[in-house]
Amino acid sequence: MTIINRSDIYDKNLSFLIGSGASVGILPTLELKIKQSSNSKPHTLETLATLFEDDEDIMCLLFSYYVENVIAPAANFDVDSLKSPQRAVLINYIKFLKSILAILNKKGQTKRANIFTTNYDGLIAHCAERMLQSGKYDFILNDGSIGFVKRTLQTRSFNRYVKDQGTFDQHEISVPQINLIQPHGSVYWYKDGENIEVSYDLNKSSNRATNVSTWMTSDFEDIICDETLDDSDIDPDEFVVPDSDRKAFWDDYRELPIVNPTKWKFHETVFEEHYYQSLRALSYELERPNSVFIIFGFSFADEHILSLVKRSLSNPTLKVFICCYSDSIKSFLEFKFSGFDNVQLIRTVGALNFDAFNNDVFSANPPPPTSSEK
Repeated sequence: MTIINRSDIYDKNLSFLIGSGASVGILPTLELKIKQSSNSKPHTLETLATLFEDDEDIMCLLFSYYVENVIAPAANFDVDSLKSPQRAVLINYIKFLKSILAILNKKGQTKRANIFTTNYDGLIAHCAERMLQSGKYDFILNDGSIGFVKRTLQTRSFNRYVKDQGTFDQHEISVPQINLIQPHGSVYWYKDGENIEVSYDLNKSSNRATNVSTWMTSDFEDIICDETLDDSDIDPDEFVVPDSDRKAFWDDYRELPIVNPTKWKFHETVFEEHYYQSLRALSYELERPNSVFIIFGFSFADEHILSLVKRSLSNPTLKVFICCYSDSIKSFLEFKFSGFDNVQLIRTVGALNFDAFNNDVFSANPPPPTSSEK
């Protein structure tokens, strides 16, 4: 079993990439039950959508499923109304943030780390808020938004720092800062002209997701949720969506500020621009001298991010740690990253889930969460 020794990374430029594997237990991943006829592996929303991208009816049904089962749960998520298994996920996010802060507090003047996440949820923001409200932590979570009554997203704000200064200017110290960068968008974003507004209002996010005119049939959902079937069992002739309903769905869907789980990504130029700005920010961080990049819960299904990371590996001072959930995923990534000496694939005994990541791989031995943080 391999651990990431904090003594080897505390003085480095530290960035993370967190995928949907971190939120399992509260929110679903993009994996489906239905198999791929070519290799018997489970389909994801991306692979199935790519297979049927020329069929308007199947695409409407599939993306309706996506809205109802992936986006809506994130938009309706209430951090104050969690059941016991869900609180365990929240606690893991808090442990993760505490470990980052423990490392940042060992650094000199620039106490900053970056979390890039492809998740649409606001779990990192919610957990940071709970930590700050407890009064036991002093740090900045910078989600890129600026403003007061209305907050809008500005990528350049990730380059700003906050310092504490003595009353008579006798000293100053950098406040630990975690940049939260979401290339795939967020259920808490809203198009505002040429800007993106950021609001964590639960009613606002919930109403928008609920108001999408989805079109779903139980027959279609039964097929894609059946692990004994494969894509050859989907007969397009059996699934027809009326033109008016299909149009109503796509009109609503295009207002959602999230990246599509297919190669055609965004419909909306404003969100597409932020997507590529986020990728440029990631590229910049990975090209900096003495950088460490830790990846957890991410499948590398986004080919743009995969290509970007592989290009960045030409930086000889970059060290990349990729956490592999299973042996099969490790074998897959060994093929993807073969020939790169600065990539280390990490496995644990058993599944490398968020518990194993926090307890065995990346741990600064943070104190247990207080009752106000749970």
